[in-house]
Amino acid sequence: MRTIEEAHQLSLLDSPLIGSVKNERSIMVYNFFALTKEKRLDPIRYQDGKVTIEVKGTDAGIATIYDKEFLIYIASLMVDKMNRGEPVSQVFSFSGHDFFRVCRVSAGGKSYDRISGALERLQGTQIKTNIETGGEGTDEWFSWLKSAKAEYRKNTKGERVLKRITVELCDWLYRAILKDNRMLTYDPAYFDLPPLEKRLYEMARAHCGNQPGFKINLEKLRLRVGAETDLRQFRYKLAKIAEKKSPLPEYGFKLINDPNSEGGTKGQRTQLKKIMVVFWRIDRWREYDVSRFETLED
Repeated sequence: MRTIEEAHQLSLLDSPLIGSVKNERSIMVYNFFALTKEKRLDPIRYQDGKVTIEVKGTDAGIATIYDKEFLIYIASLMVDKMNRGEPVSQVFSFSGHDFFRVCRVSAGGKSYDRISGALERLQGTQIKTNIETGGEGTDEWFSWLKSAKAEYRKNTKGERVLKRITVELCDWLYRAILKDNRMLTYDPAYFDLPPLEKRLYEMARAHCGNQPGFKINLEKLRLRVGAETDLRQFRYKLAKIAEKKSPLPEYGFKLINDPNSEGGTKGQRTQLKKIMVVFWRIDRWREYDVSRFETLED
């Protein structure tokens, strides 16, 4: 039975999430996170002539693709409040239980350790980018979270029980959600995907939009998703994923101009940098000639 204090604390929470899971388009299109659960200390750097991104971590490492799920969850809470016409600040409080529910994580000892590590990395990771949000940019480093804390209580066995998590979102992402209105809904199955498939899904979701599909150069895709392997290994991994019956929720993809797939001649060598990856919406692609899909240039 909850105490009066616990009931009061619950009434102050921004959770549970009622609406769909959503995320801001810029952090779907570009990679800001380590694609591994292992600690990454090397900086992430991206530059394509228009967009520049640099990400640095602390001794705890750079925030990972799994830590990103906290930002997705917080962004979804914020959109929920906006849709209800409620004022939104940069501070959010939510229960660990609701985060676990939405992100399909089994609650337990290690899952609570995951919260502590994720909050440390999200608050410690430093980002610098020329991507503007809400009509404003910044020439300084920022962290995903300005502050973060997890509050516990002790149960009758003396064990720590998580009461709530409170975070303050950075200005950059807060402006993007509040002013730019470029939020996209995720399929819940996203949370079950391995790291590379998570990024491939985000690319497909961000760029298909209302069109049935698009094409992107293999090397450009490798840079966009943040893969650390060389181009040959990246091609091999994509080919293996594409062989699966349902490689991504809602979307399919394949490599073209490849000697081992459609569009190539058996035995003919195709330069890796000329290989294209075609993404399509599963519910619409049969209506179109995939060879006519537009090539992603931006």
